Amino acid sequence: MPKATVADLTIEEFRNLIREVVTQTITELLSDPDAGLELREEIREALLRSIQSVREGSETIAAEDVAAKLGLEW
Repeated sequence: MPKATVADLTIEEFRNLIREVVTQTITELLSDPDAGLELREEIREALLRSIQSVREGSETIAAEDVAAKLGLEW
């Protein structure tokens, strides 16, 4: 059986194909690649220490400053 080509699609079928591809692409781009992974205990502890340090008044660095230091556009 010959394979269908884009030329064989109706306009509505083509629109649906485009819609499906765009939806899939957006979902892939916006999904969290780390979803479902476990946080290593040492990372969890470091994050908790960092949060506690900020709560206790430790100085923080603005994300914009970090980006500028790394040569990134914010």
